[in-house]
Amino acid sequence: MGDMQQSEAVAAAARHPRDPEPVPSTKAAAAFALGLVALVTAPVIGGVIPAVIALRLCDEADADIAESNGFLLGAARSRRARFFARLAFGVAGFVVVAGVLWWLYRLAIAPPTLPTVDPNVD
Repeated sequence: MGDMQQSEAVAAAARHPRDPEPVPSTKAAAAFALGLVALVTAPVIGGVIPAVIALRLCDEADADIAESNGFLLGAARSRRARFFARLAFGVAGFVVVAGVLWWLYRLAIAPPTLPTVDPNVD
């Protein structure tokens, strides 16, 4: 018997026949989807809301996966979702800082002037 077949046989023997099959975590999948939405919408600052929700779901998914004793999968998807959400925060922060700097630059170049009224107007 090959080394791979032997390890599979040992794993199958150690598992009780009535144990449920491992399934992917739906919270991790939802967090991943929200992380992608957050990253896509981050340049218009709208990505902050799905990023916050994704981070909360990642925490819950990680806790559920840890409690499941190997029957709940999705730790890698949860890590990617957390990365996307944090990246969305970074992109949104960059956009805000760039916008404020651009506004200050335009203000310094051409300060706003009050409208002038023609002296002949009553």
